[in-house]
Amino acid sequence: MDVQCEELLRMIAAAVSRVQNESGGPGAIPLGISNRHIHLSQQDLEKLFGAGYQLNNIKDLVQPGQYACKETLTICGPKGAIEKVRVLGPVRKQTQVEILAGDTFKLGVKGEVRTLIGPKGSVQIPEGVMIAQRHIHMTCEDAARFGVTDGEIVDLECEGTRAGLLHDVVIRANNNSRLECHLDT
Repeated sequence: MDVQCEELLRMIAAAVSRVQNESGGPGAIPLGISNRHIHLSQQDLEKLFGAGYQLNNIKDLVQPGQYACKETLTICGPKGAIEKVRVLGPVRKQTQVEILAGDTFKLGVKGEVRTLIGPKGSVQIPEGVMIAQRHIHMTCEDAARFGVTDGEIVDLECEGTRAGLLHDVVIRANNNSRLECHLDT
């Protein structure tokens, strides 16, 4: 998907989220678009960017403590590569790559990307590549209010002139979250 199309989708999602927040009431859930991204372990961060390297926050994300980093990487598969994939911070215990369903065709994989390329080196990852399932982040208090539990699979109804129903949306409830539904592009 080209950069202009992705930016247009982000703008649409932001507009939908604003409308939901302004008119949604107690059952409305803000909508966010989740693009491909990478979470790195400190060990892999240093292999890719150099010893002692620290991530550079350029924008805080909706989820508390999460941020987009200045750093980008190239992800490689047997048939192709995708450059400038954004790293998200902070570092994690294990490296994880989240790609879009459409990326599997470009990369020639079924979710098994194994190589990340950075300015100082590359990393082979044995696991941790995924196509994120639609999900709703929420606090445990939100979960109680909506009558759902962490890990539960729900249907999400979108009302209005472009109404629709999204099946198989997983609930991610914990007290380090903020209410937001994540759909990928």
